[in-house]
Amino acid sequence: MERRSAARIDPLTHEAPGLGAPPELLVASYNVHKGVGLDMRRDPARIARVIGEIAPNVIALQEADRRFGDRAGVLDLDALKDLAGLEPVMLPTRRGRLSHGWHGNVVLLRDAEVEDVRPIDLPGLEPRGAVMVDLRIGDAPLRVIAAHLGLLKGSRLLQARALVAAQAGADDRPTILLGDLNEWRRGPGCSLTPLRDHYGAEGAMVASFPARRPMLPLDRIFACSRAEVVDIEPHMSPLSRIASDHLPVKARLRLRP
Repeated sequence: MERRSAARIDPLTHEAPGLGAPPELLVASYNVHKGVGLDMRRDPARIARVIGEIAPNVIALQEADRRFGDRAGVLDLDALKDLAGLEPVMLPTRRGRLSHGWHGNVVLLRDAEVEDVRPIDLPGLEPRGAVMVDLRIGDAPLRVIAAHLGLLKGSRLLQARALVAAQAGADDRPTILLGDLNEWRRGPGCSLTPLRDHYGAEGAMVASFPARRPMLPLDRIFACSRAEVVDIEPHMSPLSRIASDHLPVKARLRLRP
């Protein structure tokens, strides 16, 4: 992907920010349920339209590939590019020849330069993974870690520790970790304690599951001290309530110098 030539243009508003103003981005996470909606129809074009409604700078998708067989991707990548200008981060290794991502995790970017990509295998009873992407949007560096954690609490604890370990030795750029973390608890009973200790705060979360009547905050965004989550909310529309079993979550992200 090409880096934008107008480095001083804000990537969200497309206007020149004031001197010293921190960039503000729209980031999102969406478990697309392999393209199958609550009406049991597999409709990747419908998923693309929901993402087009959000129009994020960065979005992490989970369950974007079939789990078995050839693990083929289920997205309409051409529609995503047409509707929102989003392109997938290409991985050095994929789970299958026809897959979009790694263990179903895909990161899509708008007007960004990818500097490094690292697929991460996560421990646990069931196969899980994450993707770590170092990128630059305009002049702003950013690290995005997209993950889909397991259904078992013990596995999630091991996976959270592995995600912290994967960041050891990385350069000190603003970092966010987002995805379907399959955890709704806070406090001592939460399996994401290693992430909370690493980032110094609970992950930002709102109820996102099930899509028709969201009650559980399974989808979260963790951010380091140099990446402030200004607000987070589920993306609710008639289409998003039926396109997948999860609602997308979206947040404004303010990067600090």
